[in-house]
Amino acid sequence: MKQLKTVLAFIALVVIAGCGSAKIEEEVILNPHLHTHPVTVPQRLVPATMKSKDQVLVFTKTNGFRHSSIEKGVTTLVQLGMTNNFAVTQTSDSLQFSSANLKNYQLVVFLNTTMDVLGDAEQRAFEEYIRGGGSFMGIHAAADTEYEWPWYGKLVGAYFKSHPKQQEALLEVVDRDHPATEHLEDTWTHFDEWYNFRNINPDIQVVMQLDESSYEGGENGDYHPIAWYHEFDGGRAFYTGLGHTEAAYDDPLFRQHLVGGIAYCLGRDL
Repeated sequence: MKQLKTVLAFIALVVIAGCGSAKIEEEVILNPHLHTHPVTVPQRLVPATMKSKDQVLVFTKTNGFRHSSIEKGVTTLVQLGMTNNFAVTQTSDSLQFSSANLKNYQLVVFLNTTMDVLGDAEQRAFEEYIRGGGSFMGIHAAADTEYEWPWYGKLVGAYFKSHPKQQEALLEVVDRDHPATEHLEDTWTHFDEWYNFRNINPDIQVVMQLDESSYEGGENGDYHPIAWYHEFDGGRAFYTGLGHTEAAYDDPLFRQHLVGGIAYCLGRDL
């Protein structure tokens, strides 16, 4: 009897140790650099076992103002990916913009990036990626990025010019057939930081615009696009000027707006 108890205790010890080993192994799979620093590779933000069709790279590098909502935005995109069959990898490392690495992704999202974020070689690799059929999505400050790179300005669709104080404004939905706006009514009242734009690409297809009479500080007049899409240089691009505040990412209407923009970029609107 005593010998039996000893055997059972040994088996229990093995089971406990095995569970602990499995947990440690899982942590290593999710982030191989969990116990080392600095982290210089993209961080996988969804379980490694998740099966998904599309891979999305979320780029968050800033060399100017850094939005406090970036982390909330990344978390939101991860959550949306889990329910909409795409996997998110986040990085602020510009060296990930190489031809070899970008080919692993069906979509690259610039989430509140600011100023110069890519070197010459990385810019060439990204241009090659788009020309090869890749897609781009810009959120809010993506328009406050790479002012000395005209190709990028045409890709994102416009450059940031200025903005008034954060406030509520009326958005006019001008295209309700697009997946980014089909869930909205003809108008939508929303609180955010409203960009004024310059160098607006005449080829963009606007899905929402601002009614400047509904808030203070608008400088684009009757034509003030705030969300748009277009095909550009072999790829697809979608931009939304919303997404400055952390609270925006809790808004179901904005979350669906993001899902629709991603769906367009991934060709799921066909």
